[in-house]
Amino acid sequence: MGGQAGSEIEVTLSGEAIDDASELVFSHPGITATAKLDDTGKVVPKRYVVTIAADCPAGIHEARVMTPLGLSSSRVFSVDTVAEVVQTEPSTSPENALPIAINSIVNATMPVRGVNHYQFEAKQDQRVIVDCAARGIDSKLNAVVIIADAAGRDLLVERRGDLLDFTAPADGQYIVKVHELTFKGGAEYFYRLAIRELPADEQPVRMAGTEAVNAFSWPPTGLAQTAKSTEVEPNNGKRAAETSSVQPITLPCDIAGTFFPAADVDVFEFTAKKGESWWVEVASERLGLPTDPTMLVQRVVENESDSSKTESLVDVIELADIPSPVKVSGNNYAYDGPPYNAGTSDILGKIEIPEDGRYRVQLLDAFGGTRSDVRNRYRMVIRKAEPDFALVAWALHMGLRNGDRNALSKPISLRPGATMALEVVAFRRDGFDGDIELSMQSLPDGVFAQGLKIPAGKSRGIMLVTADEGAPSGWANATFVGQAEIEGETVSRPCRLASMAWPVKDAWSEIPSPRLVGDVAVSVGSAEVAPLTIQPAADAPIEVVAGESVTIPLAHRRRSEFSGATVAMQTMGFAFEAHPKFDLPLNDDQSEVTLDLAKLKTAPGDYWIAFYGSAVAKYSREALAADPIGAAKPSSEAAKKPSTTDIADIVVSKPIAIRVLPAEKK
Repeated sequence: MGGQAGSEIEVTLSGEAIDDASELVFSHPGITATAKLDDTGKVVPKRYVVTIAADCPAGIHEARVMTPLGLSSSRVFSVDTVAEVVQTEPSTSPENALPIAINSIVNATMPVRGVNHYQFEAKQDQRVIVDCAARGIDSKLNAVVIIADAAGRDLLVERRGDLLDFTAPADGQYIVKVHELTFKGGAEYFYRLAIRELPADEQPVRMAGTEAVNAFSWPPTGLAQTAKSTEVEPNNGKRAAETSSVQPITLPCDIAGTFFPAADVDVFEFTAKKGESWWVEVASERLGLPTDPTMLVQRVVENESDSSKTESLVDVIELADIPSPVKVSGNNYAYDGPPYNAGTSDILGKIEIPEDGRYRVQLLDAFGGTRSDVRNRYRMVIRKAEPDFALVAWALHMGLRNGDRNALSKPISLRPGATMALEVVAFRRDGFDGDIELSMQSLPDGVFAQGLKIPAGKSRGIMLVTADEGAPSGWANATFVGQAEIEGETVSRPCRLASMAWPVKDAWSEIPSPRLVGDVAVSVGSAEVAPLTIQPAADAPIEVVAGESVTIPLAHRRRSEFSGATVAMQTMGFAFEAHPKFDLPLNDDQSEVTLDLAKLKTAPGDYWIAFYGSAVAKYSREALAADPIGAAKPSSEAAKKPSTTDIADIVVSKPIAIRVLPAEKK
């Protein structure tokens, strides 16, 4: 699952549909791989020699294999600076515990119903940190980690996947036990166990892991890596008018703090003028922490008639969760949205100052009374409006029934002749409400991309990635950005990709585990062509006068048989998505669609749209190989081949340009 910078290691791959893999590739150029050769010079299947450059940054990187179907989904490959070993056999008892040196990492797989044991030597009062990376490196393992004495008696236990901070009570040997919470195991239950020495005054740091989808919206552009100031304890005044434990601040501010100890309430106070507007943003959950920040802003009112000059507090605003910019799928009978959540329990809101005076901010973790961890940190930024946006995208999912949410985001691996749609979601910051144009560059040969913009005031757009029918097999790390006009300047922001760590075939029994991906890998395969290509009959923009109807002729390129004679199609693209569903005939070579711009109320301008739906194709690799560029119908002999398989897939048309002219101009 990883290796030490500056080393050469051997890796073995497992997975589905990777038997014909031609190369192992990584998201960072400092990691390279060559096929393993046996003594006779022949390639050893699924084994590679990986070279990690000495200057390769520590952390996680993406690993994929290139196959005839294109690039596979990715797996985390970790790089660290300490020595690493691989456990090849289970160590199921203290007697056969695997010896591990302090300041090293072991790569292992959990056996079914098993407990792995490791042994290390420690001196009295030596501080040792034991960290098990599992969920953060795409494993299905819910790790339970135990430190025991030499006889196997438990001394320290962690069942929530956190690290263990251990100080040896005496010189001697100690045992580390690792098992899965419910004693599951197998190839998908892998982990990296690190044992490190740490000085008494240092804060432990977890091994690098993947980020949750909502982390795409942090940090704001230009924010310094470290905060300008920190909270100063005691500043834990409660919800009464306590002045002795209030930390004065000056706006704008950038403050780092912690939700510690349990039930901690951090209180800050600032002065402001009537009519001022301040934006406040708090990050904690997006830092990968199990926190739920909540903020109450109050105006401090001095009771002048009271001889004791008491103060009272008047609520101004309470800020809590940032909702997802788009609806998230619920665990319902029918699919009702993507199984990704771009929202967060962090804070982003606007404070309008109603009167001159002093204002008090109370910041707490909504469930902080149940946890007391000094690592539960936060970053609070209060600023004048800095309009901006952040973007995240994922593969368009099918709407299936019976609780199947199709939570199996595909890599951007295209068949020649296919178009793939990505949903793009915008996180708008500090009042930015403008158009966002989407684009993708540095694509493989024969591949082009067209963004369907995120319009002003909206949060969702589409990116269409298309491989020409003659596109050669290959891959590239693409650049995916959004551009917008903000305060008279054109700004460009990267778009992150999100994907499922594992396919989820039954959402009732398994919770989807999406994560952010570290790159934008796009590929074209050589084994198959698309079973159906739908494209406009002409490449030129289709012109129509606002308020009139326009008929769009479509050409079909079929290379497979389908289940059913039609496919229900929807329209994607701003100002056209309200067009009702229509049936596209699968057995015809052409069709047409009429759009009523009067009903759609489409304003003059230039637009890109596409049509999409779900169809069940009868795949046959032999038939596709016999007709690689796509005839009107597969041959009758090929259609009879017994290897045909029904596969449900999303069919997306190539992008269609429409120019809507003002009513007075023809």
